[in-house]
Amino acid sequence: MTPDPTGIDGTEVGRRLDQVRDRIAEAGGDPERVRIVAVTKGFGPDAVRSAMAVGVVDIAESYAQELLPKVRDLQGAPRGAGEAGWSPTWHFIGRLQSNKVRLLAPVISVWQSIDRAKLVAEVARWAPGAQVLIEVNVAGEAGKGGCPPGDVGALVSRARDYGLDVTGLMTVAPRGADQVVRSAFRLLTSLADAQGLGERSMGMSGDYGIAVQEGATTIRLGAALFGPRTDPRKAHQEMRN
Repeated sequence: MTPDPTGIDGTEVGRRLDQVRDRIAEAGGDPERVRIVAVTKGFGPDAVRSAMAVGVVDIAESYAQELLPKVRDLQGAPRGAGEAGWSPTWHFIGRLQSNKVRLLAPVISVWQSIDRAKLVAEVARWAPGAQVLIEVNVAGEAGKGGCPPGDVGALVSRARDYGLDVTGLMTVAPRGADQVVRSAFRLLTSLADAQGLGERSMGMSGDYGIAVQEGATTIRLGAALFGPRTDPRKAHQEMRN
């Protein structure tokens, strides 16, 4: 197995998970119903093992080049304490290149960053009937993934026409004051409601409390579970990726 240079402490992950669940409850959410997705981007395979050992089976990655080696490393791994089996539910949450869909299709269970028609067609081609979330750029920030809010309805319809299972929407809130973040999450919830979608994937390590208050059903956590990333190229992205 590839050693994890980040030195993930499984006991500490469990302690942090308890803190996250307490924070969810404080925000008015149900810790048993809000899905916690562990974002292992920038961490080694031991982060996946540690998350699963404390019962977090939903694991997310942003880059194919990080995800696929982890999958290979984890294949055939023995069961650990608290696991029902070694079968992570892999989520893809990063900017998705259409030419990577074929490589990722055998692995990904939930595609959270579908934001354009070309991706709809590619995912439907290589993963027919897959579960997808439409990513929305709620603040219209240049260079950030996600479709404009006004395009949500058309993209949802297109994905359904291609036979994909559209279960909800996803967003990354803009940087700013709490009210700016809250407004972004509130907009995503209203867009999801308008489309009759129950899943709202929103909120990360720096803002998941606000997200839960505004109706998040899924939160995506890296540093809140594993501590700060040691890779300087990724550490600065933690609070918003």
